[in-house]
Amino acid sequence: MADVEELQHENQSPEKKPRYKGKHDKPKPWDDDPNIDRWKVEKFDPAWNPTGMLEVSSFSTLFPQYREKYLQDSWPTIESALKQYGVACKLNLVEGSMTVSTTRKTRDPYIIVKARDLIKLLSRSVPAPQAIKILEDEVQCDIIKIGSLVRNKERFVKRRQRLVGPNSSTLKAMEILTDCYILVQGSTVAAMGSFKGLKQVRRVVEQGMRNELHPVYQIKDLMMRRELAKDPALATESWDRFLPKFRKSNQGKNLLVSAFDDCGRGHHLLVDKQLESGEYFLNENKKSEKKWQEKQEKQTEKTIEKKRMRDASFVPPEEPVQSSNNSNKYEEGKKDLTELTQSLKSKTKELKKQKKTQEKVNAEEYIAVTSGDKSSKKKSKVVRD
Repeated sequence: MADVEELQHENQSPEKKPRYKGKHDKPKPWDDDPNIDRWKVEKFDPAWNPTGMLEVSSFSTLFPQYREKYLQDSWPTIESALKQYGVACKLNLVEGSMTVSTTRKTRDPYIIVKARDLIKLLSRSVPAPQAIKILEDEVQCDIIKIGSLVRNKERFVKRRQRLVGPNSSTLKAMEILTDCYILVQGSTVAAMGSFKGLKQVRRVVEQGMRNELHPVYQIKDLMMRRELAKDPALATESWDRFLPKFRKSNQGKNLLVSAFDDCGRGHHLLVDKQLESGEYFLNENKKSEKKWQEKQEKQTEKTIEKKRMRDASFVPPEEPVQSSNNSNKYEEGKKDLTELTQSLKSKTKELKKQKKTQEKVNAEEYIAVTSGDKSSKKKSKVVRD
């Protein structure tokens, strides 16, 4: 009897099939097929939609004034690229807008979304030949807004420059590692590539602009991931042990401060100093008020100094006053001049006297006479006698 009851119990409780809420939630036979690549995007075939679109869909976007000339020159190439997919486009220079819309020849229902992305990229200063690549099925785009991530303008410019790097080296490294085209323009970052690459670009840009992690460290992480992906043995393992871990050093918030007192004794904690000054027992509101007062005092000091510097340029220079020392020097200079004139006069008189004495001198007395001349003179004297 017991054996019969067990057999009846086994027959009554067979394996219950799992129940599903909707009729479309049932497992399909191709769910576990290893030959199917679910990440592959198949190219659209116009035979899938022979009748076309039932209604007209359109998108429009504005563009800045400095892009007007470039868009006007490159519009024929954009128009011909969209014509292949049966999409109409219009450039309105009066309103400063671009419009794309479907036509009767449009077969791909998703191409209008691609055309919308095209005009968005063109308005964000992406070159036309690069922006036209968005019409391909494998290419996607993402426009990251970074203007609201940082309030201070100077800080925003510095952090945006980190993304570009010296001679745009950081940007080129990101493009190579993510297989994406990246353009930093104004308060946005335009990226084009695969979904995986766009996700990486967004993470790098947002963390860099929030000052959570420098883009250089992000590039190191991406390089390590690329090398680990080449090893098939690590495909099912965690990569956390191989990836570098970067910690942000908060030196300003550290309680230990290396400070010596006047006697040269050991290190003091910042808490001890706050206890001595009584700042430790203040509320947060009072602390903020104290900081605000110190800030106001510094500002007033700076304003006073700047005003003094400005007023200094309007102060007239002091006029030179002739003192008694200057008059004495002037008189001494006069005496020197009189002595010089007298010495010059005496010298000129001496020179005149020397010239007069030179005129009275007979030159024949200083000329040497030969022996023949002397005998002739003697003979002449004898004849006279």
